[in-house]
This record gives sequence, structure tokens and C-alpha cells, in this order.
Amino acid sequence: MKKVLVLNGPNINMLGKRQPEVYGYETLADIEQNCMNVGADLGLVVTCKQSNYEGELITWIQEAREEFDALVMNPAACSHTSIGILDALHAFEGAVIEVHISNIHKREDFRHHSYVSLRADGIVIGCGTHGYELGLRQAAHLLSK
Repeated sequence: MKKVLVLNGPNINMLGKRQPEVYGYETLADIEQNCMNVGADLGLVVTCKQSNYEGELITWIQEAREEFDALVMNPAACSHTSIGILDALHAFEGAVIEVHISNIHKREDFRHHSYVSLRADGIVIGCGTHGYELGLRQAAHLLSK
């Protein structure tokens, strides 16, 4: 079975509490459970992790080289600032799907650019938390080739 790591960046642990008008009322636990269910339906083994620390995300991406076939990542605020995450993603040989809950192109100008997009094999933007399912489905599609 193919293995997918779902990574979430800073403040995603605050979903359901932080700006529900932008991010909705689902919690990180809700998203993780849905990812596990969707992954199982797709024949994927899904592991979910979240960190507010850029360095920890980088370490997990580096470690993923040995264990995972794909990454589905919502880098959150690190999208717009982290060359370190981009460099780690360049060292990851599997599929990378970038997910954003909100439409970053309808928000502040600084959110319009994502370093992660420079490595991503697919990007899901503005589909709410449903974007994680779409990201997993795309990862499964890429892994089936």
C-alpha cells in the first residue's frame, strides 16, 4: 500500500476557533479523521501531523523521503515565507500536493505567492476543508501511474 503524509503548518491546530468565517468550523481532528477515512477508501495508508514550527515541518519532510510516497501539505503561513520548506520539498522524490483551505488569491497580497507551489505537483486552493480530500485523491491518482 502507498503511504501518504498529510502535513499541516502553523495555526491549523486552531481550526474551528480561528476566523471561522474564513476557515469554517471543522477542527483539525475532523480533517485528520476524514483524511484517514478517504485514504482507506483509496487504498492509502495516511499519517497526519501538524506543527507550528517551521523547523519541525522541515524535519518531517526530510524524514518522509524514507517512508512516504506522497505528501499532502497545507503549509499555512509558511507557504509565503519558507524557502527552507521549499528546499526540503525539492529533496522529496514523491508526489507533493499543496492544499489551502481559503482562496489565497482573494486575500491579502502577501498571501498570493507560495514558495511551496514551486515544487507542488498539484495545488488545491479555496475548496475549504474538502480540499484535503481532493488532495488525497490527486495524490492517489499520481501514485497509480
